[in-house]
Amino acid sequence: MTAEARRGYAKGRAKRREILDQAMSLFGEAGYRGASLRVIAHRCGISHTGLLHHFPTKEVLLLAVLEHRDDVDDEWLSLGGTTGVGRLRRFVDLAALNSGRRGIVELFSVVSAEATAADHPAHGYFVRRYGNSVAGARLAYEQAGLEGALREGVAPDAAGRQLIALMDGLQVQWLLDDRATDMAGVLRAHVRAQLSVEL
Repeated sequence: MTAEARRGYAKGRAKRREILDQAMSLFGEAGYRGASLRVIAHRCGISHTGLLHHFPTKEVLLLAVLEHRDDVDDEWLSLGGTTGVGRLRRFVDLAALNSGRRGIVELFSVVSAEATAADHPAHGYFVRRYGNSVAGARLAYEQAGLEGALREGVAPDAAGRQLIALMDGLQVQWLLDDRATDMAGVLRAHVRAQLSVEL
């Protein structure tokens, strides 16, 4: 590959990332239904046709945004190589972070419910996403156990499933009660009750 081709490839990747960032921002502000591909294209300084070159439909862009959000969150959860109790603390911090992203939380909650139908275009994504999320939470509890920080009787597999279910359930409550639910506070109390050390 020539240096010019590599530059073009890197430029295309950078533009794709910019589109994802702008789409995530606009979906967060206006929700999926209220977001326009033309507005996203304008924010990125490209034509509508240029955006369609990267993401041919709004549905394709939605899936890419969801995956991008997971990548950003996973990167943030892993910051500093945290494991065990530190990783569980990060889950609580993620709930606090989500309290400032109503549009993205709403988008995620709505689409995840719709995607329970096997023929939904995001069904496979959410099956994989929940499998990975539960596995990550289970691993954090297993590591906390190895650190001697897990209370007796707390099973990492069940605790991991509970943690992810509680996080997503709290998001729905938070959306319905106009953000009155303290997602991070409730999650912190739940995790703290499972640990023998301070969270």
